[in-house]
Amino acid sequence: MAASDASLLVAFASTMDGVTDGDRRSVRRLLRLLDEAALDGILDASPGDGSLLVRFDPERLDHDRLAGRLEGLLARLGEVTDPPARLVTIPVRYGGEDGPDLEDVARITGLPPEEVVRRHGAATYDVRFLGFTPGFAYLGPLDPALACPRLDRPRRAVPAGSVAIAADQTAVYPAATPGGWRLIGRTEARLFDAGREPMSLLAIGDRVRFQPR
Repeated sequence: MAASDASLLVAFASTMDGVTDGDRRSVRRLLRLLDEAALDGILDASPGDGSLLVRFDPERLDHDRLAGRLEGLLARLGEVTDPPARLVTIPVRYGGEDGPDLEDVARITGLPPEEVVRRHGAATYDVRFLGFTPGFAYLGPLDPALACPRLDRPRRAVPAGSVAIAADQTAVYPAATPGGWRLIGRTEARLFDAGREPMSLLAIGDRVRFQPR
């Protein structure tokens, strides 16, 4: 469907709550087919959770022509072989000044702080999509026992490297930005570096483990 006068949104799920792993896999496959096809007039393709926003040059393409090309690619999703997922391990210091919300998370969940840390570090997370700020990867699923609402009042500045949770997801803040997720730890890993190739440490489809230090 048209998202603007120069973009189309391909949505594989009707609602954010209804996104499945299959929808996310379809996004990655369509993104791969678009990269391989290198269609003239496409400026950018930005994956979301179960959707793909495709921006185009209106002087070379219009909505109908792009929709036709995308339909051709969608028909080929079943031909795509998914590459092995890359596993990225991120060391984390939990609690204290590095994780000022750990005690609150323990109170909300009814778990001891050390159990919150154990459960968070025991899971392997999928990189669902990137957004909010460069290098910010939305990771899930979070252990249901750790699910917590966002802060009622977001912080004006969250330190870079902060490891956080909100609802059924976890993430690492790549840079110092405002944020409303609950901070349980911090890492020295650089999630985004404009002078590095690739600039983002994580990419859609990667898997992530957090290693308590």
